[in-house]
Amino acid sequence: MDAARVLVIDDDADIRGLVTELLERAGLSVEQAEDGRSGLRALHKTPPDLVVLDVSMPDLDGWQTLERIRDLSEVPVLMLTARGEELERVRGLQAGADDYVVKPFGRQELLARVQALLRRAGREASQQQEHYMDDHLTIDFAQRAVIFDGRAVSLTPVNGVVRLEVSDTGIGIAPEEQRRLFERFFRASTASDRQIPGTGLGLYIARAIVEAHGGSIAVRSELGEGTSFCVELPAGARG
Repeated sequence: MDAARVLVIDDDADIRGLVTELLERAGLSVEQAEDGRSGLRALHKTPPDLVVLDVSMPDLDGWQTLERIRDLSEVPVLMLTARGEELERVRGLQAGADDYVVKPFGRQELLARVQALLRRAGREASQQQEHYMDDHLTIDFAQRAVIFDGRAVSLTPVNGVVRLEVSDTGIGIAPEEQRRLFERFFRASTASDRQIPGTGLGLYIARAIVEAHGGSIAVRSELGEGTSFCVELPAGARG
């Protein structure tokens, strides 16, 4: 199993080095960033399993960095700060942080909190792999059950495979964008007119769930002709 990836964002090189050494000794893979902007670039390039984020940084501070992280991802974030007041901790948690550690921190406490967040994220990811749900479609992979707009969809295995196709009559997706639809954070240009823009994570997550159950997902689309998504799952598999 690959080691969990942790991104450490702190402008203090000594703190970054200390945290990195501690986490690597615990078997984790660590990437460092010296400020908020380089941290966001690292998060875009290779999404981590957890972020350790310092509050007090020049230019883009920890609060601003956290806000931008939450615009893109639900990755667990552990905040580091020199201020231990209750209001400061409450601010961090309300802003979307998952935990809070006050400097100077105990090494074992920091490691325990990081490991607890990774365990919790792992459990939530495992639970999400059993279901997919949006405004119209619900799929229970373990039970091989599909509900579309409140109505159960009958699924009949053919050659040991259950095939589900969902289509619309929208404006379609350009061919050059279809190849990138399942990339993390990618949003097709034809989705720009939505009243509430998406995060670009929905199809990435859907593909991860389907592939985790031994299936595949594909897209067919022509501009002006609508779009179809086809999901195939082995009929006998169980989540």
